[in-house]
Amino acid sequence: MTATAAPSDVDHPRPPAALTALPPGAARLRPGLFEDRRRLNRDYLRSLRAPNLLQNHLIEAGIGSQAWHLHPSRDDAESRGLDRHWGWETPGSLLRGHFVGHWLSAAAREIAVTGDAHLRATLGEVLDGLELCQRENGDGWVFAIPPAFLDRLADGREVWAPQYDMHKTLMGLVDVSRELGEERARQIAHAAAGRLLGWARTFDDDSFQRILEVETGGMLEVWADLLEATGDPMYLELLDRYTHRSLFDGLLAGRDVLTNMHANTTIPEILGAARAYEVTGDERWQRIVTAYWDSAVTQRGTFATGGQTSGEIWTPPHAFASRRGEKTQEHCAVYNMIRLADTLLRWTGDLAYADYIEKNLYNGILAQQHPGTGMVAYFLPLHGGARKAWGSPTEDFWCCHGTLVQAHTRHASLGVYTASDDDGATVTVAQYIPVEADLPGGGRLTVELVDHAGYVGPDSNAGEAGDLHRPRAWRVRVRLDSPVAGRLRLRVPEWTDGEPAVRGAEGATRRGDTLEVPHAAGITTVEVDFPHTVRAVPIPDDPTTVAFVEGPVVLAGLVDAEITLSGDAARPETILAVDNERQWSQWLTGYRTVGQPRSVRLAPLHAIADESFSVYFPIHPA
Repeated sequence: MTATAAPSDVDHPRPPAALTALPPGAARLRPGLFEDRRRLNRDYLRSLRAPNLLQNHLIEAGIGSQAWHLHPSRDDAESRGLDRHWGWETPGSLLRGHFVGHWLSAAAREIAVTGDAHLRATLGEVLDGLELCQRENGDGWVFAIPPAFLDRLADGREVWAPQYDMHKTLMGLVDVSRELGEERARQIAHAAAGRLLGWARTFDDDSFQRILEVETGGMLEVWADLLEATGDPMYLELLDRYTHRSLFDGLLAGRDVLTNMHANTTIPEILGAARAYEVTGDERWQRIVTAYWDSAVTQRGTFATGGQTSGEIWTPPHAFASRRGEKTQEHCAVYNMIRLADTLLRWTGDLAYADYIEKNLYNGILAQQHPGTGMVAYFLPLHGGARKAWGSPTEDFWCCHGTLVQAHTRHASLGVYTASDDDGATVTVAQYIPVEADLPGGGRLTVELVDHAGYVGPDSNAGEAGDLHRPRAWRVRVRLDSPVAGRLRLRVPEWTDGEPAVRGAEGATRRGDTLEVPHAAGITTVEVDFPHTVRAVPIPDDPTTVAFVEGPVVLAGLVDAEITLSGDAARPETILAVDNERQWSQWLTGYRTVGQPRSVRLAPLHAIADESFSVYFPIHPA
């Protein structure tokens, strides 16, 4: 099947949004923590070769590895297959082939932002391979698993989420098409979609609803993306068929359909509902999305890190204390909930969603990437004396391995948004991630994080050296160079303690969670200090057990078992002091306990690599 319908053939008006994200490539990271982590991820993406990425797709298509050599064998290890991909990518694994779609999505974004020529060449080889596999398989099939897996699914026989697996290939193709303009990627995806629609049409509605009870990944999102890209009405039919009624109807009825359910089965379905709303304008999709956020976040609460799952399962509302274990906070759920929060931020302009994103970026995405190797921790353990269990470059390929490589290509896109109204153009800075961004109308925005910890405020004489209550702040500098008059809108983070100090701009006004700075055509430069202190954040259902948080960053104690601290949790200065005072100009110098039987050092959770640690501490009144 070829894509012949033009987008105008289907009426799908886009609903208005409060904020508009910049296109891929318009924002680029500047030096700093996020850029360091992006480079780690980029180097890993570049290390993977097309034949190994495609190994399972080639096997399924009956194409032998020797018959499809893009490169000559380089060494004996390679010729014996020791460089192949294992773990979930082992030939015979029920989820084999899932990772190549994640790689395609990540490579497409990296290429769109940086123009990486090495990745561009490898991506071309992967597309060549998928095109060949689809031709050899016939009837549009382009996947690494056999069609028989769909038969097992329909019959209710044991099989591990074949539609989840297939979605990853489709997702990668759609992202390559959208971000790089690769028409053949869209054509491959369109032909595969026609094959799946033919399969779906063999079932009545009730039978297909039973099939949807087994994880489908982001199939709904892909259909919405392809509807927007092609205008082909077959995708309206697929949107209807993949409407998971037991989940969506339950949410709209206000029932708790999430407690004790697998979290990342449902989040991609909601992301699909969000895209369906954006493409079709049908407000029922929008109501599903907002009902999900209310159930998953507002009514449920979070750990101090922002995560909400235990063993990949949604916790009951505000019931977290007994669920601090080895398998809290699945990386996939963190990544997809950030995507959902970003969607709601764009729809509403409410910067509370940006606070949620920030918390999960530092204490999820960064904390679950090894700061030296770039590898992923599937879970973030939150029991006492925990250690992060890191994946390997080619031996694991968990689902979270896939979301890791995507997450670290998208940091720059989460910080800057635009909007237009009667007062001119508004530029919203939602995250204080150092970036340079090209704006519509020829403007340019620069965001710098000048100092994370060294600020000493006007009351600095009130405290002794090392006093936890000496004023500290994030110092941010924003420079807008634009011929279009309007305003800058800067998020005041939820952790800000007191009024931000603004320098360099006339007429800055605090409005709730934002600072609004007028911009006349030309250059506006504003520098803001957001003061903060260390806070003790209790676990939702146990006020005597707390985590210590500075700004958005959770601190971890370097201990090998859970320990109880003495003091007043409402006054963290009775428990902690600044460690290594002379290095305040560095980001988060660390802390140490005071007045305890055992001295404990605390460091940012995202800086922890192989040490044992504790995030939560029971507090005994002194």
